[in-house]
Amino acid sequence: MALLGASQLKLYYADLEIFSNVTVQVNEKAHIGIVGPNGSGKSSFIKVLLGLQDFHGGEVFKSDSLRIGYVPQTALQNGSGTIEEEIMTAFSDLIQLEESMAESALRIQNSHGDEQRTAEKEYASLVDSYESRGGYDYHNLMERVVQGVGLTKDNMITLVSDASGGERTRAALATALLTDPDLLILDEPTNYLDFNGLEWLENFLKNSKNAYIVISHDRFFLDSVATEIWDIENAQLKSYPGNYSKYKKLKSEEEDRQEKEFIKQQEYIKREESFIARYHAGQRSKEARGRARKLARIEKIQAPSKEDTVHMRSSNASRTGEIVLSTHNLKVGFKNDPTIELFSIPDTEIHRGSTTAIIGNNGIGKTTLLKTILGETPALSGSVRLGHNVKTGYFRQGSDEIPGHFTVMDALLEIKNISIGEARSFLARFLFSGEEIYDKVETLSGGERGRLALARLLITEPNVLILDEPTTHLDIKSREALEQMIKAYDGTTIFVSHDRQLISFLADSIWSIDGKTVSPFEGGFSEWFTNKSKNPTNSKHSPKKTVNSNTKQKRHRQSEKSSTPKSNSKQIVDYETLINELEGKVLRVESELQSATNTSDVDKIIELGHEHNKLTQELEKLITKWSE
Repeated sequence: MALLGASQLKLYYADLEIFSNVTVQVNEKAHIGIVGPNGSGKSSFIKVLLGLQDFHGGEVFKSDSLRIGYVPQTALQNGSGTIEEEIMTAFSDLIQLEESMAESALRIQNSHGDEQRTAEKEYASLVDSYESRGGYDYHNLMERVVQGVGLTKDNMITLVSDASGGERTRAALATALLTDPDLLILDEPTNYLDFNGLEWLENFLKNSKNAYIVISHDRFFLDSVATEIWDIENAQLKSYPGNYSKYKKLKSEEEDRQEKEFIKQQEYIKREESFIARYHAGQRSKEARGRARKLARIEKIQAPSKEDTVHMRSSNASRTGEIVLSTHNLKVGFKNDPTIELFSIPDTEIHRGSTTAIIGNNGIGKTTLLKTILGETPALSGSVRLGHNVKTGYFRQGSDEIPGHFTVMDALLEIKNISIGEARSFLARFLFSGEEIYDKVETLSGGERGRLALARLLITEPNVLILDEPTTHLDIKSREALEQMIKAYDGTTIFVSHDRQLISFLADSIWSIDGKTVSPFEGGFSEWFTNKSKNPTNSKHSPKKTVNSNTKQKRHRQSEKSSTPKSNSKQIVDYETLINELEGKVLRVESELQSATNTSDVDKIIELGHEHNKLTQELEKLITKWSE
């Protein structure tokens, strides 16, 4: 069944064609990823489908009573309450039911006879509806989702008007997920999520029974959640089955076929034009005119658009020593009053030619670590030493701050005084050619600004690159170009990123920041992830499981499977005692909940429902600790 779609859709901005005759359909349970260059119209297309933007031709349709949850890139621009109050709007129907149950219970208390029996039936119906719609579990569900998207308790009491862009977006995401819409539409949902948040959202979406559309430049994310890709480029939309990797394969094969067909047609056109030119006035002129008419009617095959690639050559940078960086008893933080320690780093080294990725949750101190390495932020204690002949090039988060009135050429010449010819040649390696070198910086896309910032960095010939979130605001093509640049770079690279595809492609070592320590790992991202999966740690973002009636059986099975005796038998006894006590409390609350339902005590029902959720969470945590 089609939930939403468009037929022969057309959209223009002035004389610029954004879409031309686009026809699409979103079916039930569709899991669609939308890709395309920055500025190709992905967000505009979604707004047209949602009725938030006018269009200039075609038709948009949607099924009756379709419930849509939409999270734009910049969400919650207005709001008078706290983030928690905003998220609670997802449960407005349940809150209304609670109020109706309270009013119904009051009518029961204040009535007699037939009127009371009618009120009791009404109340029973309300309780059934409340229970079937998850009334006794919605606080627990909200807590899991809020933790999943990375909102803290402090975030929850922050006014929406005072919240950061990232906090607002995560709050809007949590609200949309909790409303459980028939169709969820997310525009760049991964921009403000850390590793744990990304993994949590992927699992949430993959387990969803509803349809969703996600616009994203995160290839790892699209591989995980999409089963269909919509590619928007050059005013056209093409649909491909499968995830992002499958789409890339299919599109490459399609372009290869198109190129062969284009070459074949061009050869045919040349032969026909040669024949027409040769015989247009001779004995075979009639045949030549016929061929000319046929040639005029031919549908021209377009040459496939070839993606330009950035060209990196061996730099003239001086060679560093074998050890590029070393740490000793290093502690990172801020020497405020009081001193704030973020984390410590075990004694470690980074060697010449390596590529090290630094990963960790938002706000944990990755940028501070880079600044400590560079000497911009002093270490709390210990030392970090740069090796012999090291010359660093630092790409700050958000890229280089280049004056908007500068041209591309100006921006490069500001960094190094070279000839115009040398500058042209250097910029061409970063895909700036012809008149593009005179474009104003303020007119450049995010990807173009990123390329220019990297060009400004590399013209100084550093032998160690230090990059802070270099893919922020880059589209997929720009990210792939960046990957090729760094891959071809013959120096040493240290970078901070949440882009798992970038990390997988480049890194040969990982520094993972978790809690108060940095854990260096020799190996790529897939090896690190496998190692992490074999040695899991509890994460505040991990979805919590709901305890069910099989808790004891589960614990018993875990006990039977455990082949390694615990080192502290007293601890086992203590855990089992605590678990047994909590299980007893859960059973007691369930009994009281049933009694309260029978007596129509709505306040008691709500109170006991919340207590039951709290106890089951505590019980599950204890069982997890006991089974480790």
